[in-house]
Amino acid sequence: MTAKRALIRRTTAVAAAATAALVLAACGGNNDNGSAHNGHDAGATATATGSGPAQQGENNAADTAFAKGMIPHHRQAIEMADLAPTRAESPEIKRLADEIKKAQDPEIKTLSGWLTAWREQVPAEGAMDHSAHGTGGMMTPEEMDNLKKASGKAFDTAFLQLMVKHHEGAVAMAKTEQADGKYQPAKDMAGAIITSQSAEIAQMNKLLGKS
Repeated sequence: MTAKRALIRRTTAVAAAATAALVLAACGGNNDNGSAHNGHDAGATATATGSGPAQQGENNAADTAFAKGMIPHHRQAIEMADLAPTRAESPEIKRLADEIKKAQDPEIKTLSGWLTAWREQVPAEGAMDHSAHGTGGMMTPEEMDNLKKASGKAFDTAFLQLMVKHHEGAVAMAKTEQADGKYQPAKDMAGAIITSQSAEIAQMNKLLGKS
């Protein structure tokens, strides 16, 4: 009987140990799930603060500044280009304005998509940072009003002069992105802006020399 009792006690102890192990495993599983959930939250928080989704290559502050700055910059260039069909005299300027719109409108959409992915605020349509006027090549409200009032050769000259300054500002912004940015697609766009807008600056300066 003593041996049987010892055997029963050992069996009971093993069963209790197994039960305890299962309970611990379950707790451990819950902790793991909690860690995973917390890790997800941490990732979401990082994304919300602008670090960007890991699968997107992760952006930094320079990438965010580039996107937020270039969107209103491009919008103003398109606003200027929209005036050319009815106010410009030169067919070359009308073609140039059309090319500017075709190039920059898709870039605005791409930049907006990046900001959305990074959980950053996309600059509102029609909203302009007035502190940026006169910097980065951005036109002041007075310059924009004067351009809207001009027509013919006077418009052509003003458009070219202002757009050269505008493009030079964009090129400077793009060079900053290439130097300080982290998100490769943004750096690639910056390179394309430098190439295309530098060529347009040369074209506009040549047109100014003809006038």
